[in-house]
Amino acid sequence: MTGPTALAPVMTADEINAYVADVYPQLTTQHGEFVTTEVFPGGCVVRVEAGERHFRAGDTVSGPTLMTLADMGGYVCVLSHLGRVPLSVTVNLNINFMRKASAGPIDAHCRILKLGRSLLVYDAELVWGRDRIVVAHATGTYSIPPGTVRP
Repeated sequence: MTGPTALAPVMTADEINAYVADVYPQLTTQHGEFVTTEVFPGGCVVRVEAGERHFRAGDTVSGPTLMTLADMGGYVCVLSHLGRVPLSVTVNLNINFMRKASAGPIDAHCRILKLGRSLLVYDAELVWGRDRIVVAHATGTYSIPPGTVRP
């Protein structure tokens, strides 16, 4: 296992955004709201520009939108620290919804908890608004395909 302090990104936020736009256009080019804003050793920040299409009743950002943001954070952790691994998939995602979020940017601050040979475990704190209110917390696991070459 590699400790989080020893992890070094191998892709930039711009490179990840271009790659995701190519392989996952339904999140980026078709809607344009989900983007990687930052990559750093051991983690990343991804953002959704939540708008009306993300609401459920009461102008509240829906759970599926927040889950997608948290899941995308895990995928960006994989990409940013292992490179283009198209067959890496979610094997687990747990989320706790804590407060309401409305329109505007919501950021998922993600950190890699473990990067092993076959799994990447991460957590994500989803924050919203000027006061950076925590609206949800998620943990997830991504499978790393056999034969993935480590940078």
